[in-house]
Amino acid sequence: MDTTYILLQHYWWFIISLLGAILVFLLFVQGGQSLLFTIGKSEIQQKMLLNSTGRKWEFTFTTLVTFGGAFFASFPLFYSTSFGGAYWVWILILLCFVIQAVSYEFQAKKGNLLGKKTYQVFLIINGVVGPILLGAAVGTFFHGAEFLVDKGRLTEVGMPVISSWANPLHGLEAAFVIWNLCLGLGVFFLSRVLALLYYINNINDTEIEVRCRKRLFPEAVLFLVFFLTFLIHLLLTQGFALNPETGEVFMQPYKYFLNLIEMPIVLAVFLIGVVLVLYGIISALLTKTRLGIWFSGIGTVLTVLALFLIAGWNNTAYYPSLVDLQSSLTIYNSSSSPFTLKVMSYVSILVPFVLAYIFYAWRALDLRKIDQKEIEQDDHAY
Repeated sequence: MDTTYILLQHYWWFIISLLGAILVFLLFVQGGQSLLFTIGKSEIQQKMLLNSTGRKWEFTFTTLVTFGGAFFASFPLFYSTSFGGAYWVWILILLCFVIQAVSYEFQAKKGNLLGKKTYQVFLIINGVVGPILLGAAVGTFFHGAEFLVDKGRLTEVGMPVISSWANPLHGLEAAFVIWNLCLGLGVFFLSRVLALLYYINNINDTEIEVRCRKRLFPEAVLFLVFFLTFLIHLLLTQGFALNPETGEVFMQPYKYFLNLIEMPIVLAVFLIGVVLVLYGIISALLTKTRLGIWFSGIGTVLTVLALFLIAGWNNTAYYPSLVDLQSSLTIYNSSSSPFTLKVMSYVSILVPFVLAYIFYAWRALDLRKIDQKEIEQDDHAY
């Protein structure tokens, strides 16, 4: 295979992994919504919480769409297999984010049809169900899904569909796999931890800050329990390895642990990320610092980036088939053409400029901490 083509495939898996990592960090918006009535005990406090996350929900939604779009362009066979076969889980995820957008826009409007409380409940549903389902869906990258791929069917005139799902639940079964569920719950509690750290940093209210710091410890413990359960199992279980010479997929003991060992840079990124996440949490618990969100946020991006990379790099099937091992998807057999990947790589040069704009917009929104006075005087508050 052309060396340039292989480099492009690895490059685009890195881009996908980075987008996925940023998305997990931005799920603090969902985590904050799930804490609405836990942290906000009065109406004005709830408005401060909603405005804190409400000014960021577009970033999360846009990143989710970009993540899906990048997958479609760079690895179209995954897109058609997962999004076309496991459609129920993706429809539910999309529905969660749609009701989030509607709720932010309409919950504060006078005379809205469903009432303010109903829209707030929608936000809580998005905050709970969204992260869990996303985590469970990502869990299939390591634990597999039930699908078949037959590229020979592409020439069939009647139905040229090469991917088929072998389970009537069409993706919902992922949420019933204990290890996927552990990852989903880990992502959920991580989103709540990041939300608490963000509230501490973004809201100038003594009562909210005290409640956030008090709530941080149990949420962090639950996050660590579920994440470590998933991680320990992942490192000790068999993985889906690829023989690069024959293209055969086979089961290899300790595959993901070996991926970390055989890719020392990825291992370093993973360890640095874990340390930063823990440092952000511990510093917020033991000191009065408001900067925990930045340590834990950067740590989250690095940790999730490393997990995505060990799922697809080092001759690993990133979307294994539990029905037929040889139907498993790798970055080699599911990517776009060399021309498409090359053209998209030129476009990806714009990514740093987009990130710079996001940083600028974020900073502009956070120049002033949210307080009760601002919310009371803001006619456009959520």
